[in-house]
Amino acid sequence: QVQLVESGGGLVQAGGSLRVSCAASGPSFSTYAMGWFRQAPAKEREFVAAINRSGGSTRYADSVKGRFTISRDNARNTVSLQMNGLKAADTAVYYCAATRDPRSWYVPSRSVEYGYWGQGTQVTVSS
Repeated sequence: QVQLVESGGGLVQAGGSLRVSCAASGPSFSTYAMGWFRQAPAKEREFVAAINRSGGSTRYADSVKGRFTISRDNARNTVSLQMNGLKAADTAVYYCAATRDPRSWYVPSRSVEYGYWGQGTQVTVSS
């Protein structure tokens, strides 16, 4: 079983950059596909980005494509989300999620496919 702790959220001006990270504890981090989701006030949780077990495949929501980059370091049990060109619409609580799956190419984008979640970190973009 993996435990996830996010960090790196904060307040940034529109157009700025921020990097949020997720530290995973527990064995076999490299067997988990990882994802980032976000939830703004009064809105449903939405997919942001995901990465497969090895880090060789990624997937992004259309709203962040070209601005956000997901990466992972299996030696350090971390996954990060580099966010550039931030907009006020990116303001939300960002959640790290993990799912264990034998398919090496697996890059899930639906929240129901993830079994483990962090507590979230707030990202606020001022316009």
